[in-house]
Amino acid sequence: MLRNLQLEEGDMVHVKSVALPVATFAKFQPQDESFLDIFNPKAVLENALRDFACLTVGDMIAINYNERVYELQVLAAEPAEAVSIIECDMSVDFAPPVGYVEKRIKEQKRADGEPKDVNENLIPTQTQGFQVFGGSGSRLDGRSCEPSTSGSTSTPTGSQITQRGIPNYDYKPGSLTFLRMGNKATTETEDVSPNFKPFEGEGTRLKQSGSKAAVH
Repeated sequence: MLRNLQLEEGDMVHVKSVALPVATFAKFQPQDESFLDIFNPKAVLENALRDFACLTVGDMIAINYNERVYELQVLAAEPAEAVSIIECDMSVDFAPPVGYVEKRIKEQKRADGEPKDVNENLIPTQTQGFQVFGGSGSRLDGRSCEPSTSGSTSTPTGSQITQRGIPNYDYKPGSLTFLRMGNKATTETEDVSPNFKPFEGEGTRLKQSGSKAAVH
């Protein structure tokens, strides 16, 4: 209170009795970003305002919560700049804390119907993991088994470990995004002989046509 009144201990104060209207609305601005860590700030503020009788626009109030002091500045009050908060039903709103910069997502302007480029970090990749029946085999007659040289083994889908990338934090529920790979078109062409003519050769019919009878 001494700090709000800009007084020091022993100063003279003149007190005047006034009738203040009952508060209906008040807006506060926290002076520290750590205030955002409070789970339910409105409930905490409501409990702390029981120790106050009135609010004035521009005042700096301090509340004690969880062994820490939080300072809040009164930015607005209704129906007047000075209001009484004794036995009142008051709506409370908060402004962003001092020094807090809201993270805004920069939306890139794209043509209608043009898909977005896909981020390769968002595409899950398959990594080789546990393979069932990957050991050596044994025959009933005691002979040694030759290792398979086919190069392809049937591995269940569940045995593959999916390596996921960074989640898409820009995803908006209810929206569909068509992604495309940013692969560049190849300009390499095969060397074709100038004498090459495709689909050239003799044709063959499956059914031989019968000879027609001569008409005299």
